[in-house]
Amino acid sequence: MKAISRDDGTGLAGILGANALTLVLALWQDWSVALLAWPFWLQSVVIGWYARRRMLALKDFSVEGFRVNGRQAEATPETLRSTANFFLMHYGFFHLGYLVFLLAEGDRLAPLDMALVAGTTVAFWLGHRRSHELNLEADTRSRRNLGALMFLPYVRVVPMHLAILLGAASGDSAWALVFFTGLKTAADAALHAVEHRWLRAPAKT
Repeated sequence: MKAISRDDGTGLAGILGANALTLVLALWQDWSVALLAWPFWLQSVVIGWYARRRMLALKDFSVEGFRVNGRQAEATPETLRSTANFFLMHYGFFHLGYLVFLLAEGDRLAPLDMALVAGTTVAFWLGHRRSHELNLEADTRSRRNLGALMFLPYVRVVPMHLAILLGAASGDSAWALVFFTGLKTAADAALHAVEHRWLRAPAKT
């Protein structure tokens, strides 16, 4: 099997394609902003799942500038596991809060909506899986900063958080759907660029 040595664009194309598909379906089915949050929430869960797997797959990593309980962290397997577990708890807490909000305040999903949301999630998962494969291959060639890897996924949480807070005030027009999908897509593209340029660059010696 040919080794993956560079970003061939398929990961980003898959992620952007999944967002575009979500927007098209939302406009077609006249979704509200609250209903649009469902596929975005599931996509964010996928991101967190792969982020934790990436951290646990690290063999040689840096903890420069990374502090735990006010102390400089040490590059040990114990630090790696505890950081990954803390991320799971903290990231999961945020998403549990979003889930409670969606269940309490969001629109109920009809059977067709459930099927469409599931389809967009699968499409996003396939695109992000490709990106994850590229990241793992690149991680073997450079010492990644554990703290940076832990905080990067939160870039995707901010647009979703803004969408939930501002969605009710903006109404459920087609322009609102386009705006919040664009906000989410911009965050996805920005983080992808960071991962495949900065994090994949050779580590300083």
